[in-house]
Amino acid sequence: MDEFNLQYRRTILVVDDTPSNLVVLNAILKDQYKLRIATHGQLALELAQRDPIPDLILLDVMMPDIDGFEVCRRLKANPLTAEIPVIFLTAKIQESDEIEGFDVGAADYIHKPLVPAIVLTRVKTHLQVQDLKTALRMHNHTLEERVVERTAELLKMQNATIMAMGVMAEMRDEETGLHLKRTQEYLRLLASAVADNPRFSPELTPENIEWMAKSAPLHDIGKVGIPDAILHKPGKLSEEEFAIMKHHPRYGRNIIHEVERVVGEGSVFLRYAREIAYGHQEKWDGSGYPEGLQGDEIPIAARLMALADVYDALLSRRVYKPPFSHEMAVKIIVEGRAKHFDPDLVDAFLTIADQFNQIAIEYADPDDQGVDDMQIAYNH
Repeated sequence: MDEFNLQYRRTILVVDDTPSNLVVLNAILKDQYKLRIATHGQLALELAQRDPIPDLILLDVMMPDIDGFEVCRRLKANPLTAEIPVIFLTAKIQESDEIEGFDVGAADYIHKPLVPAIVLTRVKTHLQVQDLKTALRMHNHTLEERVVERTAELLKMQNATIMAMGVMAEMRDEETGLHLKRTQEYLRLLASAVADNPRFSPELTPENIEWMAKSAPLHDIGKVGIPDAILHKPGKLSEEEFAIMKHHPRYGRNIIHEVERVVGEGSVFLRYAREIAYGHQEKWDGSGYPEGLQGDEIPIAARLMALADVYDALLSRRVYKPPFSHEMAVKIIVEGRAKHFDPDLVDAFLTIADQFNQIAIEYADPDDQGVDDMQIAYNH
């Protein structure tokens, strides 16, 4: 049985010139994956081309002779190894270093000192992304062969795939597909309500609104990179745990960016998906994350998603609170005007708040029945 399991394990190439780091990575990964070990860049380039081609490469940045950036650059230039996801291992924390890594083709970064749970989660996530990319290539091939007679059917499949990817993240956070449907409808409704506003009209065409709505279910796709112990913790997160949680927009952006690299960066849908995944936790006054963007620096798709997501969270049951009433949710959103939310979006929301409530009722989770305002005020 063990030999059978070993035969079908994924292969990971680990590259690091420090023996102690290799010992740590071997201990973390050996029970789940086949490992190839390289202690310098030239050996890594040779091992990456051996059959079977590795499923993923963990690559140290700082190495003598050939550093990790150059190794990655050469891997991406070789058709045989170009599609292997590369995760950099580094003690560098400067944004400029990360940008250089992504520029040469890296899929992600893991910062040293290495944390086993994060290493395992990140490896698992990028192997899942690689599987999705493979499935997407097959899907695109099918599209090319059958585009005339099966356009309508394949469009339904595409929408279902988008929703399934979103559910993959939401299920780990104990959310439901109904949450995805509600936020999708909230975003579409709110975007349509402000489409005539001169601030938004150039971007919010009917076609773009539809693309934004379709991409909304992917807003929390980055949560697949967060350890279960943090996602499912019933109490308040510690500062260290919240710091890890705050990485999920970046993980989401990186996942979608990987898909863009396969299908091309001209996809309007994927651009909106990336903007929403990366920017939906930003706040109008600059107090959000991950970039602390302010005002119009935040993409409009992300600003729309922020309001839709918060409204739904307020009306939903959580381990730390009961579901809030619609009236209390409206009150809290108004309090966030020009702080958390774009003031023009809040003003438009007030004119269509009853329609938001109707969407909440139509797609309500069975357990999310609002409680009275006195109880809400007490809990809030």
